[in-house]
Amino acid sequence: MTPPPAPVPNSRPVSPRWRLLSVLGPGLVVMLADTDAGSIITAAQSGAQWGYRLLVLQLILVPILFVVQELTLRLGLATQRGHGELIRETFGRGWAWLSVSTLCVACVGALLTQLSGIVGVAQLFGLPEVPTVAAVIVGILVMVMSGSYHSVERVAIAFGLFELAFIFVAWRASPDLHAVGAQFLAAPLADPKFLYLAAANIGAVIMPWMVFYQQSAVVDKGLDLRHLRLARVDTAVGALVTQLIMAAVLIATGAVLSGAGGDTHLDNVPQIANALTPSLGFTVGRIVFALGLAGAALVATVVVCLTAAWGLGEVAGYKRSLEHHPREAPWFYAVFALTLVAGGVLVTSGADLVKLSVAVQVMNALLLPVVLGFLFLLARRALRPPHRLAGWYAWVAGALIALTSAFGVFAAVYGLVG
Repeated sequence: MTPPPAPVPNSRPVSPRWRLLSVLGPGLVVMLADTDAGSIITAAQSGAQWGYRLLVLQLILVPILFVVQELTLRLGLATQRGHGELIRETFGRGWAWLSVSTLCVACVGALLTQLSGIVGVAQLFGLPEVPTVAAVIVGILVMVMSGSYHSVERVAIAFGLFELAFIFVAWRASPDLHAVGAQFLAAPLADPKFLYLAAANIGAVIMPWMVFYQQSAVVDKGLDLRHLRLARVDTAVGALVTQLIMAAVLIATGAVLSGAGGDTHLDNVPQIANALTPSLGFTVGRIVFALGLAGAALVATVVVCLTAAWGLGEVAGYKRSLEHHPREAPWFYAVFALTLVAGGVLVTSGADLVKLSVAVQVMNALLLPVVLGFLFLLARRALRPPHRLAGWYAWVAGALIALTSAFGVFAAVYGLVG
């Protein structure tokens, strides 16, 4: 590894605030992308069908999400390798291709829900679907191919911050605190429909592509172990923000629809918009909802396509950096563009957005043993002391990963066959 440049004599000291801002980005971007269109729809369906009964799961997932992404962050900063590349070097090419195959499946599913969410926003305002999707695809391609990692990151954060609108929506919904308390721990764990949505919520929070994205992003941004502490802050803030947004969507729909127990279903984006924003009025409510959902879908679309291009490149060996011009890394940009365009073509087929979104999150839950298993093993084998996962924290992280994976798979399977 090339040693860092020597400090410039008599240079002005950098304040802690500016140091944090220079590191801030990968964790926040991946967490804002985590609260994507599919996650918002899953949270809305959870509140509609079960009120506040799945709210406790959103809070439990905050530390689990941080543990998973902190391991990812540590691997990237310490090894300067992307996730797929590190699996290839540690376990061999065959295991790397298995891992990147799960990544591609997850990316395709996620991209379909993002672009379907954009189509849903277009439907709210009577805009034609195909021209809307085409305009989004062209805009993203221009942004990515003409910018650097830092410029793409800034635009992605700007998109994602629109999701904070859902916290305002939840506050305006005025939830009944007595009902929240009564339902908070009243989880009907024997009900297959409840477990199916529980699995969907787990898959909506811990996604395979998040692991690949953040590890590649910190490398592409030029961060290293000197930035570990501040990068952990970035990740922790992102984990808290994304779960606050998920909880806000669930609370808002639960407050409006009361979630009596599986009788209320949201079948399309306009229905979700109407459920989330009645206290804001028809016009203002739809605009706020559209900004939040479109922001979530746009940042996740960029992240998912970048993850696919990075992940395949790490295993296949082609150049893969936003700092490269398209002429220098043609395969990287070609994979990005093909993934985006293919998603746009597929999404105009008229799929059921709500059912598709929930199903994609359940699929993510089923993939967790493979994704988190590789992550845990890499943290144990690919890192050197003192950053290697060891001691009591290894037991804690291993237990959280095992329990989350096992419950996610159990809930998904039981919910599907029950």
